[in-house]
Amino acid sequence: MEEAIELILLRPTPGRSKSARARRRFGASCTALACLLFATTASCQEIRFARQTSIIFLQLYVIEDQKLVEKHAERLGLKNVKTTWATFNGANMMNDALISGNVDVVTGGLTGMLILWDKTRGTPREVRGIACFASSPLYLNTWRPDLRTIRDLTPDDRISLTAAKVSAQATLLQMATAKAFGDAEYAKFDPLVIAASPADATIALVSKSPSTTVAFSTPPFQEYQLRQPGIHTVLNSFDIVGGPHTSGVAWTTSEFREKNPLLYKALLAAWQEATEVIIRDKRAAAAFYVKKMGALTTLDIAEEVVAGPQMQWTMTPQNTLKFADFMQRTGVIKATAKSWKDYFFPDIYELPGS
Repeated sequence: MEEAIELILLRPTPGRSKSARARRRFGASCTALACLLFATTASCQEIRFARQTSIIFLQLYVIEDQKLVEKHAERLGLKNVKTTWATFNGANMMNDALISGNVDVVTGGLTGMLILWDKTRGTPREVRGIACFASSPLYLNTWRPDLRTIRDLTPDDRISLTAAKVSAQATLLQMATAKAFGDAEYAKFDPLVIAASPADATIALVSKSPSTTVAFSTPPFQEYQLRQPGIHTVLNSFDIVGGPHTSGVAWTTSEFREKNPLLYKALLAAWQEATEVIIRDKRAAAAFYVKKMGALTTLDIAEEVVAGPQMQWTMTPQNTLKFADFMQRTGVIKATAKSWKDYFFPDIYELPGS
């Protein structure tokens, strides 16, 4: 699989000359490509998605393959609805694409959405969450045999995650640090963080490169890492938060939702159907992901993730307020959320969220 990841990303492995510059050039190319792909103006008959490579966003892979938005839109009287798809990583890229108007719906960890919600509150293009994909643990994995708790991190360690400061993993690392060392030390390990895609982080971790001694990744990459000799888990995010928590969410602007009420309703119906498909037949659902992203995993690993004992496929927000409270307490966001309903649209208020 390591070779497959390298091939699909057209990247050199860590340690080769000029690899850092190559990664930066590739990241810039991804941003430019995303803008070119979606530089058209959306109409009421079109919805433009941006999703990430993690299997956490499985509903969108089911929705695309089975044309579920188109199906439910037609039932609501919308004909010839068009859906377009881009795949890239990082909350910063997602938020930039949404605010620039190049996409309509973006995905990522909860923290990326909360940051944009905080910045846009009260504006005509206020951003809120649409719904969630799953509650799934995120693992802090390492190849260092002597690294058993977060207290064992040293200044020589490098922690790979998708985006410094704004990603869910970055916030989880800070939450774990605050638990271990006190709130005043929450950012103690921020200088050790490097931004890398889950695939890049996996390559570096598996090869035991000093450029990545620790990876805070996402499924199915974290499960693949643990199948390799010498890799073990230091932290499970459920232990940091104190229970299951939302690990993937999609968000959009109030402007898009208000201008496209039927299309938005079709999206929610498609999302619900896709969630039911996953719950009903996990291997078949995993196959939709492998069909699209097969170079990144195998069907067996994908099914293992989808059917994992701690994985819950649900649109319901879980333990999201703990993230919002921590981010407000540390100054990442200014707003104080009284309820999860403050940063999600009303269409899912009937769900037992938290």
